[in-house]
Amino acid sequence: MIQALAFYLFAGVVIASAVMVIMSRNPVHSVLWLILAFFNAAGLMVLVGAEFIAMLLVIVYVGAVAVLFLFVVMMLDIDFAAMRAGLVKNFPLGIAIALVLLAELLLGLGAYGAGGLELGTPDGAAMTNRPGVSNIEAIGALLYGRYIVLFEIAGIILLVAMIGAIVLTYRGTKPGSRSRQDVGKQIRRRPEEATVMKNPEYGKGVDL
Repeated sequence: MIQALAFYLFAGVVIASAVMVIMSRNPVHSVLWLILAFFNAAGLMVLVGAEFIAMLLVIVYVGAVAVLFLFVVMMLDIDFAAMRAGLVKNFPLGIAIALVLLAELLLGLGAYGAGGLELGTPDGAAMTNRPGVSNIEAIGALLYGRYIVLFEIAGIILLVAMIGAIVLTYRGTKPGSRSRQDVGKQIRRRPEEATVMKNPEYGKGVDL
């Protein structure tokens, strides 16, 4: 009963927030609705026993991708005066969303502490030699065991893509340009060539 209630609560909030992502006219509000959808999707993943996927949703998508979207959206030409004016109007909706999230947390923690919430567990079908382990251990054993070569190849491809992006966007400095430091010249500098900060007294001037 508790599992079904938690599922319908998470699924309903996911669907509602996904609809609001599309329907919201303010791009900042769309990103915030997207973050809410990610959190509730992570709750659904926990219910089926895929805690690794839930962790990825929270850490990668909410912590990186959604925040990156938010930064990009904040750099757009948005009328922030209109946003501040709409703060009071949307305040009850924000309180309602906060109460829904609080209810989800209390429901999950209370049910788990009372022993009434049975999370899904992997059956070990993908790891025939290690049945009963958690899916995080199973994924780690597969990635760093059976698929270690493919995992390393994927890392090399990402490294090559990063180096390619740096090479394509790099612009060399022109001869004589001062936009780049010459460390060797700075080390070879003598005291008489250094700039000296003076603090002259009022009306005395500076000796050159």
